[in-house]
Amino acid sequence: MEVPLLDLKQQYHALKPELDAALSRVVESQHFILGPEVSALEEEVAAFCGVRYAVGMSSGTDALLAALMALDIAPGDEVVTSPYSFFATAGVIARLGATPVFVDIDPATFNIDATRLDRVLTERTRAIIPVHLYGRMADMTAIMAVAEARGLAVVEDAAQAIGAFDGERRRAGTVGHMGCYSFFPSKNLGGFGDGGMTVTDDAALADRLRMLRMHGMEPRYYHSIIGGNFRLDAIQAAVLRVKLPHLDAWTAARRSNAERYRVLFSKAGAAHVTLPEDEPGHIYNQFVIRVPERDRVQARLRASGIGTEIYYPVPLHLQECFSSLGYSQGDMPHSEAAAAETLALPVFPELTADQQAYVVATVVDTVT
Repeated sequence: MEVPLLDLKQQYHALKPELDAALSRVVESQHFILGPEVSALEEEVAAFCGVRYAVGMSSGTDALLAALMALDIAPGDEVVTSPYSFFATAGVIARLGATPVFVDIDPATFNIDATRLDRVLTERTRAIIPVHLYGRMADMTAIMAVAEARGLAVVEDAAQAIGAFDGERRRAGTVGHMGCYSFFPSKNLGGFGDGGMTVTDDAALADRLRMLRMHGMEPRYYHSIIGGNFRLDAIQAAVLRVKLPHLDAWTAARRSNAERYRVLFSKAGAAHVTLPEDEPGHIYNQFVIRVPERDRVQARLRASGIGTEIYYPVPLHLQECFSSLGYSQGDMPHSEAAAAETLALPVFPELTADQQAYVVATVVDTVT
């Protein structure tokens, strides 16, 4: 049996008439950059998330970069974040000449451990970037308490978490000063290429973000600040407008698949497999387990036709490009253990019960 990590073709074929019509609408308009499709998507995402402003960006990475630029993050500044994330989280800090400062994760949630924040804050700390990894929100109540006490900005990396919520029913990306989403095709809400969005309740920040995505231009050909080309294109916006109304149903299907995994692994008596903790607002962009001899397990699954992925094999504090920061093996033990032990299993909405049973049986057979 073949079980891909993600099968976007099923989603496409289910929505093909609507998607084809949306693409045709953009082509007929010949309005490809920003414009009415992007403005409409911004309004719809803002309403979905419960924020005042949403600003379409060219990628999730650029959404983060523009958010930090809007805060005037610059050389000499420090920005605190997680070492267990996609590279962009720390990369955007370094691109502005600022210094990433890493705080280890909570091993149960894979998110930044808010209890450790005070240990790394200095007079140069300007902001915190919590990451809502795999679609589960970080402890924003604790993070905001620290930020407010120290006068720090909070930019939520919600690239994997659109639609997730916490115990107070707050959406990922809406608690801090800004939140950033990615519409990369593999995300729960994915486009037909790169795309992203930054959201905020602050009108001044929203205006600045709109300027930054247009090279700092306002009005046309007048530049009071230096920005970049961070514009979301109309084709991506049109595709995402078709998909957004289905997001809650897809989230429900992912959660159902996660629960089925729990039942199947429990019945199989998989004592050596650690499953991700659940909470009501977890949207399962990935279903990530911990297993001993992870690489051997992955190889066996690959040979059995099962798609998996390792998110992420090298934590950020040990990446070669950050060697000048002075971190060493052992500095972030929970992140390092996660990098060595975790494996993402298929959890996409269209995954069948038979496919999941096959995945579980293969995992259990390999680790026992």
